[in-house]
Amino acid sequence: MRAKCTGRVHSGRLLLPAILTVTLAACGGDDQDRQPPPPPVTFDTFELTSVSIHQEYAGRARGSREIEVRARVEGILEERLYVEGQVVERDDALFLIDPEPYEIALKQAEAEQANAQARYNQAQREWRRVSGLFEQDAISERERDQARSQYELAEAGLALAAAGVASAQLNLDWTRVRAPIAGATGLETLSEGSLISRGTLLTTVTQTDPIHIRFALPERDAAMQRAVRRAMGGNGDEHRRTATLTLPDGSTYDVPGVVDFTDASIDPRTGSVSARAVFPNPDGFIMPGQFVRVSMTTQQLEDIILVPEAAVGQDQETARLFIIGDDDRLESRRVTLGPVVDGKQVVTDGIEPGERVVVRGLNMLQDGQPVQARPVGAQAGDGPTVDGDQ
Repeated sequence: MRAKCTGRVHSGRLLLPAILTVTLAACGGDDQDRQPPPPPVTFDTFELTSVSIHQEYAGRARGSREIEVRARVEGILEERLYVEGQVVERDDALFLIDPEPYEIALKQAEAEQANAQARYNQAQREWRRVSGLFEQDAISERERDQARSQYELAEAGLALAAAGVASAQLNLDWTRVRAPIAGATGLETLSEGSLISRGTLLTTVTQTDPIHIRFALPERDAAMQRAVRRAMGGNGDEHRRTATLTLPDGSTYDVPGVVDFTDASIDPRTGSVSARAVFPNPDGFIMPGQFVRVSMTTQQLEDIILVPEAAVGQDQETARLFIIGDDDRLESRRVTLGPVVDGKQVVTDGIEPGERVVVRGLNMLQDGQPVQARPVGAQAGDGPTVDGDQ
């Protein structure tokens, strides 16, 4: 009896560990087969659009014409006839040079002209008389030719005297120095009473309407440079570049301008191209020398897609976006990028309108990976979406 009882107890002890082993093995197998859930990502869809690329450049205002006013005759500078800095009109008197010597020279030239006129009149009468006598065979051909020569010399002398009068009158007129253009005057360089010679600089006149803005274009803006040169070549308004102006106080000038010139060569020292914009300035609000900023549209992009900058990834070869397929699996797609506009990345090729693009939750994503896709604006507890949810 004792031996049989002992055997049953021993058998029970062997069976219990085996059952526990099988149970633990089954539990361990469930842990190994269980996979982590797909990561949640946020997507957005985008449509084709167009966008204008704007650039801003620093520049300085300059007069459209800056003319040096110089003396054309010598003499004593008697009077300044304008207020320095004022705006004058074309032909307004600016300075008066002592006119008395030139008035005397004009009278002398007029007297010489009167003398030449008298000689001409006498030679003309003589020629008429001699011509009649020659027709009557009363004088020789030589005498007729001498009278003809005297008449021609008198005629030339009269023309020379008339030219002398015109020259003397012009010198007298030049004693009153006039503005060659309408514009703002500068300071006088010499005061009244100074002895000046021909060519002496007296002041400058700057035309400020229109006003020119000189600025430099980076070499990368070659497309805009070519467009401006085509416009300069007379190919119409389609290539003209409209510009706006930001004044030193940060305000925007309310009249638009036009970029009308770019240089044909690149400055090797700066890698830039000189350019010019023209703005109307009827009230003289913009002053030469002011530091301003010129803004213009350098490029117009059509049929592009704008995505958030954060959605774009980079690998060793190119830029990529993660696209969510119909089966909620990721596709790492190569894309072609354009510039960044107002914080948005321009994509010119690589995605189609309406495709679901991952815009948040991009960490550790892989090509072909399943995801839990939520549209932009969905709550975290909304769960994954089905195709077509927005």
